[in-house]
Amino acid sequence: MVGDLERGRLKIEWARRHMPVLEGIRRRFETERPFSGLTISAVLHVEAKTCALALALKAGGGDVRLAASNPLSTDDDAVAAVREGGVETFARKGESVAEYKAGVRAMLDADPDVIVDDGADLVALVHTDRRDRGRIRGSTEETTTGVTRLRALERSGRLLFPAIDVNNAEMKHLFDNRYGTGQSTVDGILTATNLLIAGKVCVVAGYGWCGRGVASRLRGLGGDVVVTEIDPVRALEARMDGFRVMPMFEAAREADLIVTVTGNTGVVRSEHFRILKDGCLLANAGHFDVEVARSELEGIAQSHRAARPHVEEYAFADGRRVYLLGEGRLINLAAGQGHPVEIMDLSFALQALSAEHLARNGRTMEARVHAVPRELDRAVAEAALPSMGVRIDTPTPEQVRYAAEWEGGT
Repeated sequence: MVGDLERGRLKIEWARRHMPVLEGIRRRFETERPFSGLTISAVLHVEAKTCALALALKAGGGDVRLAASNPLSTDDDAVAAVREGGVETFARKGESVAEYKAGVRAMLDADPDVIVDDGADLVALVHTDRRDRGRIRGSTEETTTGVTRLRALERSGRLLFPAIDVNNAEMKHLFDNRYGTGQSTVDGILTATNLLIAGKVCVVAGYGWCGRGVASRLRGLGGDVVVTEIDPVRALEARMDGFRVMPMFEAAREADLIVTVTGNTGVVRSEHFRILKDGCLLANAGHFDVEVARSELEGIAQSHRAARPHVEEYAFADGRRVYLLGEGRLINLAAGQGHPVEIMDLSFALQALSAEHLARNGRTMEARVHAVPRELDRAVAEAALPSMGVRIDTPTPEQVRYAAEWEGGT
C-alpha cells in the first residue's frame, strides 16, 4: 500500500535522524564496503530502528535479508519501506507460528556469511538443520536469552563458528537492557492498559540489568515495587537498592502488576494464578513467551475474552479476573514501540561494528562465544557523547604514565 510505504519511510527517516552513531557508521560503510560479496541474514524485531540497521549493513555492500524474531513486534509500514530499500524481508505483524518459522528458515536458505540474531533462533536452526556449514563466518547476538543458548552450545563443544556476545558489551547492557527495557516495558504496559502505576504493588521477577531498569522506572512512577529473585547476590542488591524482596508465592498475593524479566520458563504459573488478587495485570518483558504459563492460566480460568487491544481477561470460578498483556510476549514490542531510538542507536552501532569484525576476521576466530572487542565498545561510547552534548576530560601525560606504572605493578 502506498500509505504504508510513505509512513514507513517517515518512520525510518525519524529513526535515522535520532541514530547519529549508526548513521556515522553507515557513511563509513558506503565508502569502505566491508560486506561486498557477502550475505547477511538477520532475525530481529522488524521495526523502524531495525530497518535503519539493515540499511546501514546494505550500505556496506552486503546482500541483507531480514526476518522477524517475534510474531507481534513487526511494523508493517517499516517492512514496506525497507523492502523498497532493497532488503528482502520476511515479516508481518501478527504472523502465524508457521510463517515465523518459514521466515527464519528463509534466512538460512540464503546461505549467509554473517548472522545477526536476536534470541539465537537462526543459530539454533543452523545447528540442527544445516548441512553445509563452512560458509558462515560468525554470528552476533543481541539478547541475554540468545547468549544463554550460545553458551550452552559452547559448553557442549557443538558451536560451529565464532559468536559475538553483543548483549554483554558495556554499551549494550548498561543502556539497552537497563534504560531501554525499563522505559519501553512501562510504555507497553501503559499503552495496553491506560492505567495508573502510582500506588500499585508492582512485582518485578528478576533483577538482572533488564529487571533493574523495569523496577526503577516503576518506582519512578510511584509504584510500590517488590522484586523476586533466585540469585542471592541480586536479591541483596535489590534490597540495598530499596526494594522489598520476597518469593513469588508471597509477592503474588499482593500484586496489582507482575512483570517477568528472567529469560526462564514458568515464572508465574498455576500455584500463583490461584492466589492472585482480582484485577492483577500480568506482563512479560523476557524474550520468549514462556515466563507466564499461559496454557496453565487457560486451564484454570473458567473463561477468557479480549478486554481491549493487547489485554486478555481471564475469569476464574470464584469471580476473580486477571489480565494477560500482549499474549505474554514481549510487552514493550507487542503493545509498545520497543526501546527508545537513542538507545537502539548504541546497540545497533555495536551490531554493525561486530558484523564488520566477523566479516573481516571471522575465518581466523575460534569457534566460541567472544566478547565485543573493547575498542569497538569504546568507539561507540566516544561517538555517542557529542550527540548528547557531553564532553569529557583527557588525561595528562603524567596521569597516563602514573596509570601505566600501577598497571605494570611498579
